[in-house]
Amino acid sequence: MTAFIENIITLTNAASPWLLLGLVLAGLMKTWLPQQHLQRWLGKPGLTAITRAAIIGAPLPLCSCGVVPVAMELRRKGASKGATLSFLVSTPENGVDSIALSYGMLGPFMAIIRPVYGIFLALLTGILGEKLTEKETQPVTHSPSGGCCGGHSKAQTKTTTWEGIRYAITQLYDDMLGWLLIGLVVAGLVMTFLPSSALSNWGHGVFAMLFMLIAGIPMYICATASTPLAAALLLAGISPGTVLVFLLAGPATNLGTLGIIRKELGHRAFLGYIIAIGLGCISFGLMTDMIVNQFQIDITAQIQPEHALFPVWFNAMCSITLVLLAIKPLRRQLLPA
Repeated sequence: MTAFIENIITLTNAASPWLLLGLVLAGLMKTWLPQQHLQRWLGKPGLTAITRAAIIGAPLPLCSCGVVPVAMELRRKGASKGATLSFLVSTPENGVDSIALSYGMLGPFMAIIRPVYGIFLALLTGILGEKLTEKETQPVTHSPSGGCCGGHSKAQTKTTTWEGIRYAITQLYDDMLGWLLIGLVVAGLVMTFLPSSALSNWGHGVFAMLFMLIAGIPMYICATASTPLAAALLLAGISPGTVLVFLLAGPATNLGTLGIIRKELGHRAFLGYIIAIGLGCISFGLMTDMIVNQFQIDITAQIQPEHALFPVWFNAMCSITLVLLAIKPLRRQLLPA
């Protein structure tokens, strides 16, 4: 039990600086890129709007369910179906908070390929979805009835820098906290009770990736919260490509998202979404394992705690800060409205 607690503390200290950095950057993005400004960039069908949606959505601080009402509002305001699908995939896949945490917990290689593949997956989904729906011209006349992360459906008014940061370290942090804790506990259990590479004999190849795809599609989990779980899988010996499938499929989809896409964008867009996510995740997973094997990249060495960039005291202070922010009554007293 002592070793388990020590591993939890080690993992938390390693992740805390990057999570705090990501939350602050997410707050700044919310301030500097208000959602209502996105509508005029995404209206025309075609590759340009799809690409814009993928790039603009990548750094935004929205989870896999919180992005749905925002994307549907963009659609209602005139965004093309392809751009809407691209935004739906790119936004929860990435986020500045998840990229920062990926570097801290998964290492530089995974931190680079994860957002790159996330953007390409968004492009693939948008292009296929628009191709399948190009004969459908009826405009959207209503917005979705809900989502699991309330409060994101309304267009955001202009915010100050502090208001954006406050949103990130309160509402955004609360949205991901439960899964973050689960991920840290699972990672601690793996480090404590499973020997290194214990699952390496089966955790690679197409069938392992299909399993991760099926497991990840229905989950309500954001990109940041999936990172500790991914670290646990890597430590257990599952291949980077197989882990990447989980990192891509989990945030990009959930049951709520699938249902709303079917209802709001039609069955053709839904079909394109499912096909693109499935084929894209498996293809990118296989490519990742090929790159790792070809260049002999040691992923496990990159995620070891001893390779942390910050001193121990700084990591501990960041962890204490995150613990204090998680205590809502205390947070209300510390943070001005």
